[in-house]
Amino acid sequence: MTTKRILLGVCGGIAAYKAAELVRLFRKQGAEVRVVMTASAQQFVNQLTFQALSGHAVHTSLLDAEQENAMGHINLARWADLLVVAPATANAIGKFSHGLADDLLSTLYLAALCPVYVVPAMNQAMWHKPVVQENIARLKQQGVKILGPAQGDQACGETGFGRMLEPTEICLQLCGTDNKPDLYLQGLKVLMTAGPTREPLDPVRYITNRSSGKMGYALAQAAANAGAQVTLVSGPVSLPTPEGIKRVNVESAAQMYQAVMENISECALYIGAAAVADYTPATVQTEKIKKHADDSVLVLQKTQDILAAVAAAKPRPFTVGFAAETQDLETYALDKLSRKNADMIAANWVGQAEGGFDSERNALHVYWQGGQQHLPMTEKTQLAEQLLKLIAKRLHEKNTA
Repeated sequence: MTTKRILLGVCGGIAAYKAAELVRLFRKQGAEVRVVMTASAQQFVNQLTFQALSGHAVHTSLLDAEQENAMGHINLARWADLLVVAPATANAIGKFSHGLADDLLSTLYLAALCPVYVVPAMNQAMWHKPVVQENIARLKQQGVKILGPAQGDQACGETGFGRMLEPTEICLQLCGTDNKPDLYLQGLKVLMTAGPTREPLDPVRYITNRSSGKMGYALAQAAANAGAQVTLVSGPVSLPTPEGIKRVNVESAAQMYQAVMENISECALYIGAAAVADYTPATVQTEKIKKHADDSVLVLQKTQDILAAVAAAKPRPFTVGFAAETQDLETYALDKLSRKNADMIAANWVGQAEGGFDSERNALHVYWQGGQQHLPMTEKTQLAEQLLKLIAKRLHEKNTA
């Protein structure tokens, strides 16, 4: 690797001991390392350990009287080529995401102009807490790269996501590729859909599907990270717009169809991850429907099939659809692949104990003509990257056939 100056922030947690090995591995790669410890980190690992491994005094105080200008946090921030926080606790992640600066490490984060990598480590229940995921999403919007967490046994005796990545894996990701992103979709124009649609019954009621939009948004962010020009047609969701994405907001299936067809020209890849309503009310009442009779008849009519329309376009993009199933997943997925003339279908189970709707995790069974691949249960952000790389491979094979 090219010699780097790495500033390593260590937060309080049982995984703090792994940071010592990380210092050793960074130095083995030729990097110069300086360590910043929070007050709670010092309760887990002694400063002398990091001093011996790094060859430099450990930084713990916001205002360092030994510095010539007493502005150690600014000097450190300007010194670093890379800021790595490992382990990063939920508390530190919350501070970073909201711009709080009440200690040396959080102040360094705000003052840093270099790339920042955060390596979470916490209890699995804490990791899955919505507020923590919101903070993670906010950090990603700020350009921070999140590494992990991994899944496995935890010090508390529980099992799940929240383990800090192993130092060897962190070092490989940061040093093995010289920190260059893999732009395997460089310059490709990609159109995606995400989230549910809402089909109005009257001014206050609607029919909808269970979809948080998390999988579609993870795919959009992953595609942008891979160098694609992404347009995201989104149903109503409470998610921030991924960085570098053009977002088009819609509500109904008809509006989503129109937005997709208006944006499909010149796109090389279409991914339909939205949970589009198959039916919409034949008549929308102008006033709120009152409860009178014991029974009420609702007449529905089919919505326009967006996936089939995209696959029939001329010229057509490489077309990927999604299928959420409660039974006979492979049968229904293969039928959808053939019937709608798609290039690929990514199918997942719903109504299961783990993954799917509203979850941070999912698993996919991906089908194409003559092949299939299972992508096992993992975080949706990681699953999105795995699926996109598979799509890119199939797209390349089709274009060079």
